[in-house]
Amino acid sequence: MLLRHINEIENTLLQISRIPANAGHTLHRGTPREAFIREFLQNHLSELIGFGTGEIIDCNSEPRQLRNQIDILLYKKNYPKLNFGGDINGFFAESVVATIEVKSLLTEQELISAFNSIRNTKSLQRNVVTSFHTGYQPPGILSIIVAYDGPANMSTIHGWINNYVNNKRVIIPSMPLTGNERNQISSPVADLIVVLGKGVIQFDNSPSPLLMMKIGDKTQMENG
Repeated sequence: MLLRHINEIENTLLQISRIPANAGHTLHRGTPREAFIREFLQNHLSELIGFGTGEIIDCNSEPRQLRNQIDILLYKKNYPKLNFGGDINGFFAESVVATIEVKSLLTEQELISAFNSIRNTKSLQRNVVTSFHTGYQPPGILSIIVAYDGPANMSTIHGWINNYVNNKRVIIPSMPLTGNERNQISSPVADLIVVLGKGVIQFDNSPSPLLMMKIGDKTQMENG
């Protein structure tokens, strides 16, 4: 039931994404596609999770300091936020569950730009102390890239990831054998890359049972 539902949503997103494709300015094509993802989140997220646009701050942030603007940001509603006006907010790193970057077309240059932003986000300091929790708890802020189009094969994107990791000398952590231990390892780049209608690449620390084929420390699933 869940898989069928998600597949239908994916097909719907791809169909309605063709509407803004007729616009003449790239911003007028990209912004509606972000809105489609927002609508999906609004219809499916728990009421305890909010979503917005803005930037993330931590205990070391300074006024007017250069920070990345996040397309879509999921946060815990029981935390405060800073309203900058125009539906743009500053979110405390402790409240942020995930960031989502939406791409009309995922290219290697777009991936590099997204990864640079993600690494800035993952470097933020979070001061979280919990005495009790239930269910899966991510080891840090999750970073997701959603693209409406991209290369024909997900293996091409996997190659771009390897290029980035090698060129930037990003350290990919060794993964423990047990699931509980793997769940505590945070990805240094994206946690999940989705190209609608083509497939998924996910950092291999997730408890998700849907991903089938491993490639090194990444997991890839093509064709949905």
